[in-house]
Amino acid sequence: MLLKKLRTIALNIFQSAIPRLSFVVAAFVIASAATVSATAGPIVLPALPEPVSNNAVASVTINDTQYVFSFMGLGKGKTHNDVHNRAWQLVINNNEKPLQWQALSPVPSSLALKGRLASVAVGVKNSVYIFGGYTVDEHHNEISTPDVYKYSPITGEYTLLAPMPAPVDDASALVYQDRYVYLVSGWHNDGNVNLVQVYDTQIDQWQQASPFLGNPVFGQAGGIVNNVMVICDGVSVTPHSDKRRSFAAETACFKGEIDKENPFKIDWRTLQHPTGTARYRMAAAGDEATNKIYFVGGSTNPYNYNGIGYNGEPSTANDAIWAFDIAKETWGISKTEAEASTMDHRGLINVNGSWVTIGGMLGAQRVTSKVIKHFSAHAEASCSPTQQTSSNVSIQSSDGQADERVKTAPNLECQHQNNVNGEK
Repeated sequence: MLLKKLRTIALNIFQSAIPRLSFVVAAFVIASAATVSATAGPIVLPALPEPVSNNAVASVTINDTQYVFSFMGLGKGKTHNDVHNRAWQLVINNNEKPLQWQALSPVPSSLALKGRLASVAVGVKNSVYIFGGYTVDEHHNEISTPDVYKYSPITGEYTLLAPMPAPVDDASALVYQDRYVYLVSGWHNDGNVNLVQVYDTQIDQWQQASPFLGNPVFGQAGGIVNNVMVICDGVSVTPHSDKRRSFAAETACFKGEIDKENPFKIDWRTLQHPTGTARYRMAAAGDEATNKIYFVGGSTNPYNYNGIGYNGEPSTANDAIWAFDIAKETWGISKTEAEASTMDHRGLINVNGSWVTIGGMLGAQRVTSKVIKHFSAHAEASCSPTQQTSSNVSIQSSDGQADERVKTAPNLECQHQNNVNGEK
């Protein structure tokens, strides 16, 4: 009888301990997972299989998998023979396999020459839309293409869409409501246009929106958050009485607010420029998470497609990052985390919170294959004193350049307020 009571008591003690034990085990598992998540390193993005600059870049996310793209561009030789229509795709998902770029079918073209420069690409829903660009022949003749293609990552197919009313290259492409694509200004065969051409991805039709109120430009950069876009700099055309036209850097920023009832009506306002010095072919994008628009790299000396300035001087890349805070109407200025500054871009891509450029030009106008991280959104907050940086060099990319892995806090230098009306 005593033995039976002892067994009953022991069983009760064990049963009462089970829920507590389960809780402890569960807490341990959760804590371990949190530790792994917190200490896991950033995603390592491989270099492109080949160096390329002035390439159209874009990203879409489908079922928790991010697809990053590079379309067309300029090879390392930097001549008309190096303009191509090759395309690459990087699939980023949660499996542990090393990331690797995959070759896609070349981008089609309605023109005799298939390779293009200064095209733009954007992601809308589950597809990528590729707009315009220009071809270059052996006599340096340049033709703006009207082509618009949709690429599906699911089917791997290109679909020809309604052509641009005014074919442009070196334009800014911005997406609103995951439906409308705004092509702002840009170059059309013989000169810049002030047009804002809007493509409706749902019905495959074009409309003209309120024209750009700044001087028409090419090579400008811009970003959009919700219904607010910001366009900065680029190159304008200067006429002369005794010689052919010339090109000059255009130092100007504009904020355009899209009417929420009419997507083709834009209220354009001037913005105070962050530095007073224009930059050409920056990488730019808007970030809804921070309500800011970022501008990265570029050059203060506008140049031909080979990186040599219109003034005959070799162009160099700039290391600055501009961040426009839409709510506060302020600019923040910092420097890239990357050791090498970059230029000759067509877009800025967000990968897991890190903002990167894909390809472009480094020092001495060298075309690169690198995917370069410039900053993380959580690391740039507001202007603060300069902080120290540290870096280490790791693997070699396919163009023989060391792939920098830079760990740094933002070197934020200044912040200033714009007039509440967005005027200079």
